[in-house]
Amino acid sequence: MRFRKNARLDASQVQDRRGMRAGGAAAIGGGGIGGLILLALLLFGGGGGGGGGGLAQALESLDGLQVQQGEPNDLSDECRTGADANERDDCRIVAVVNSVQAYWQDGLDGYQQATTVFFTDAVSTRCGNATSAVGPFYCPADQTIYIDLGFYDELRNRFGAQGGPLAEAYVIAHEYGHHISNLTGDLERSRDGETGPTSGSVRAELQADCYAGAWAANASGPDGIIEPLTQADIADALDAASVIGDDRIQEMSQGRVTPESWTHGSAEQRQRWFQRGYDSGDPSTCDTFSIAGSEL
Repeated sequence: MRFRKNARLDASQVQDRRGMRAGGAAAIGGGGIGGLILLALLLFGGGGGGGGGGLAQALESLDGLQVQQGEPNDLSDECRTGADANERDDCRIVAVVNSVQAYWQDGLDGYQQATTVFFTDAVSTRCGNATSAVGPFYCPADQTIYIDLGFYDELRNRFGAQGGPLAEAYVIAHEYGHHISNLTGDLERSRDGETGPTSGSVRAELQADCYAGAWAANASGPDGIIEPLTQADIADALDAASVIGDDRIQEMSQGRVTPESWTHGSAEQRQRWFQRGYDSGDPSTCDTFSIAGSEL
C-alpha cells in the first residue's frame, strides 16, 4: 500500500503522546505486548468495555497506575504529505486515520470524528488507565482510539503476521469500526456479558472487521490519498485478521481451543467478515447483530 505523494495530511487527527512515561507500567507488559494469556483476553480490545467485559476489567484493574501528563508531540511538521507517509511509520498511520475518517465522513450521516492517540507503555483514558499489554483499543467514553505503535512489531514477531502497510491499516480501520458501531448504537448491543462464537462481543468484533473491509474497498478512490491496492495488500490484511483470531491465540497461549470463551471470533470468521466488507464495499452488509448465529 502506497500513498499519493502530493496528498495533504491532517496531523491534527492524531495525538502523539509517545515518550510520556508512566510509573509502574513495567509491571504489565514492560513497554511491549504482555503475556499471551493476557493477549488472548484483550488483543484488539474492541469496544472499550463491550461484550465480555475483558477490556473493561483490565482497565479497571489498572486504575491505580500513575500516568504522567504533558503536552502531546506535534506531528504536523513531520507528517505533511503522502510522501512522508511512504517514508515514516507514524506518518503512515496519520494518513490511514485521515483516509478512514474521510470515508466515514462521506458514508455515515452525522459522523463524529474520533481522535487516534499514539502512546508508549501506558496511557490514561476515560475508560481507565491502560498499558501496552492491552493492545490497540477504542474507548467509547472519550471516542478515541489508542495504540502503542510497538504493537505492530509484536504482531509480526510474536504472532507471525506477514505485516505490511495494509495489515497495519486494518488494525486502525478495525478500531474505527468500533467507533462507527458506537455511533450507530450497535456497540451497546454487544454488552450481553456472554462469550462464545455467537456472543455480542464476537458480533461487535466481526462487524468492525467488516467495516474495515468496506473502507479498504473504497480507500483508493479518485479523491483519496491511497494508491490502488493490490491483491498482495489484501492478503496482508487477511493474514493479520487470521493471526488474531481467538482460536489461533488460544492454541498458542494454552495449547487448546475453547470456543465457549471466545470474545473476538475465530481466524476464519475474522477473515470472512473482512472479505465480506471488501467484496461488497458496502457497510450495510456488516450487520452482524441481525443474523442467526449459524451465519456468523
